[in-house]
Amino acid sequence: MRILMVFLAIILLSTTAVTSQHVVDSSRIVKVLTFNILHGATTKNNFDLNLLAGVIKDTDPDFVAMQEVDFKTNRAKKYDLVTELGWRTKMVPLFAKAMEFDGGEYGEGILSKYTFLKTRNVALPYSKGNEPRAALEVVSKLKSGDIVAFIGTHLDHLENETDRVAQAKKINEVFSTNKYPTILAGDLNAIPKSTPINILEQVWTSTYDKTNPKPTYPSNNPKIKIDYVMFLPKNKWRILETKVIQNTIASDHCAYLVTIELLN
Repeated sequence: MRILMVFLAIILLSTTAVTSQHVVDSSRIVKVLTFNILHGATTKNNFDLNLLAGVIKDTDPDFVAMQEVDFKTNRAKKYDLVTELGWRTKMVPLFAKAMEFDGGEYGEGILSKYTFLKTRNVALPYSKGNEPRAALEVVSKLKSGDIVAFIGTHLDHLENETDRVAQAKKINEVFSTNKYPTILAGDLNAIPKSTPINILEQVWTSTYDKTNPKPTYPSNNPKIKIDYVMFLPKNKWRILETKVIQNTIASDHCAYLVTIELLN
């Protein structure tokens, strides 16, 4: 009898373990990379687009949000950086203008493994004398057939919290009512628990470890976290893995890679 009871207990425990495990659907996994590309210059100022493309390709992302992106500026040697990096990574490119700059334009870039069902470029508020900022959104269909939205943005620099607060509020206002599960990624120029991040986290779920946030800036000696991936709604996504990618030459920022799963 005792042997039978032990045997039944083992079966019960095994069954519970199996049924409690989450089976990951590979067609619903989304790998997201956010990367401030320093307008292509690299920290050695040698303008190495192949190096930038290599950082992206090595992570094999589905979506990339790029900040500090130049479009045919003089300093970027009249390159359309997003298109060039799209060609080098075999991903679909899209640029969104935030402002005119240096004989061309400056703003946000997205690379995607998926085509775009629709896109929009949302201007963010800024005060006089400061840089205009934008949030670029694409809507795509995954391999599973699910439709998701992906947003790349770059909030104002660390010294100007007033604009960052206004920009965070605008992002919440515009995107919180999205029809589809949505991912937000970018250089937010704000550390965890700061006012702009607290505002965003009223609506969005962050992917970093709040007890021990891994720093992303500067790339040669990361000390603060200012690069993020967030999502909504909370119950539609599950975090599988996060990783800070440190390349001291490609950019002054580390890239931040997050693997998440879209849930039923």
